[in-house]
Amino acid sequence: MTKYIKADSFFYPYEVKGSGFLEITDGCFGQWQSEVPQEADIIDCTGYSVAPGLVDTHIHGYAGADTMDNSGASLEKMSQALLAAGVTSFLPTALTASFEKLKAICQTAAEFAGQETGAKIQGLYFEGPYFTETYKGAQNTAYMRNPSCQELDAWLTASQGLLRKIAIAPEREGSEEFIPYAREKGVTVALGHSNATYQQAVEAVEAGANVWVHAYNGMRGLSHREPGMLGAVYSLPNTYAELICDGHHVTPVACDILMKQKGHHQVALITDCMSAGGLADGDYMLGEFPVIVANGTARLKEGGNLAGSVLELKDAVKNVADWGIANKAEAVRMASLIPAKSVGIDDRCGQIKAGHQADFIVLDHDLNLMATYLGGEIAWKKA
Repeated sequence: MTKYIKADSFFYPYEVKGSGFLEITDGCFGQWQSEVPQEADIIDCTGYSVAPGLVDTHIHGYAGADTMDNSGASLEKMSQALLAAGVTSFLPTALTASFEKLKAICQTAAEFAGQETGAKIQGLYFEGPYFTETYKGAQNTAYMRNPSCQELDAWLTASQGLLRKIAIAPEREGSEEFIPYAREKGVTVALGHSNATYQQAVEAVEAGANVWVHAYNGMRGLSHREPGMLGAVYSLPNTYAELICDGHHVTPVACDILMKQKGHHQVALITDCMSAGGLADGDYMLGEFPVIVANGTARLKEGGNLAGSVLELKDAVKNVADWGIANKAEAVRMASLIPAKSVGIDDRCGQIKAGHQADFIVLDHDLNLMATYLGGEIAWKKA
C-alpha cells in the first residue's frame, strides 16, 4: 500500500527538500516527488514541515517511568509517552548500580524489546558504573568501580546484544583494556563523570571511545595549563558530544561555543531526562535518590545538584534554533541523525531515507511539534 505525505518542506539528512510529496509504501519511506498521480492517497500536511523522528540516546525515564524500575511496563510507558516529545527511537538509560541490578535490567529489556507500541527501543545505555567519585553527579558512589570485561560479557549475554553504549571515566584502572574490548563487541564507549586529564582523554579516544557524556557536566573543565576532558571534547575530531540544551545544564553561550568548536555535525542533543519528564513539579526519585522538580530543573533533595533533567527532545530542538545557535535543519539533525550516528543506529533510524521505517514528525514554522508518525501511521497528534 502506497500513500504520500504532502508538506511544505522535508528535512533530509543533508538538505531540506521543498514543497512536494514523500512516498510511503508498506510503512517505509520511498522517494520525494514534486507530483503524484491524481488518485493518490494523500496525507495533507500543507503549511508544515516533515522531519525524521527524534532519537534520544541518553534518557533515564519519562512520564513517571524509569529504566531502573526494571520492568517491561515502565519501558512501554516511556515508549508510548515519548511520542508526545517527538521521539520515535530511544536508548533506555541505566544509572550506576550493582552488577546484579544491571544484569537484571539487561534481561528485562531483552525480553521486552520488540513489544513496545510507541517509540522504538534501539538499545540499552549504561551511564556507569565505571565512574570517578570526584564527578559523581547524581550517581551512587557505592557502586563505582574499575571497568570489567567479564561484567560486560555477562551484560551482553543477558541483554542478547541489546547493550549498545556504556560510559566510563577513562582514568579508572583497566580502561585501556576495556575500551577496545567493548568496541570489538560492538558497544559504543562514552567518556564522562570523569576527572581525566587531557592526555588520558586522548588515549581513551585513541583506544576507541567516541562519545562525550553530557558535555561540560560531570567532567574536568578546561584551564590554560591542563585542558582537561573539556579541552579534549573541544579539540578531538570524529567524536560526538552529548549536549543537554535546556538552558539550565549549559548556558546558550556555552552551547554555542561547543557547536563552533566541534561543528553541528558532531553534537548530539540528548535529554538526560528522568521519570518526572512530562509531569508536574514535585518530589520524585532518580534511582535511589530523592529529587525535587521545580522551575524546569530536577535537583537532588540533598545538596541541590542537578539530577538529570525534565527536558523533552522536541524542546531542545526548538531551543537551539530560538537561541540563534543553529538553523532549523541543524537543530533537527542534532536530535535525529547525529545521535543515531553516534551509536551506530543510523542504518535504521534518524533520517528520512528510502527503505527506512517511516517514523517521522510534523513541525510548524516555529518548530513546534504537531504530530508523530510511526511506520507511516499517526501515533500522536497535538490536541
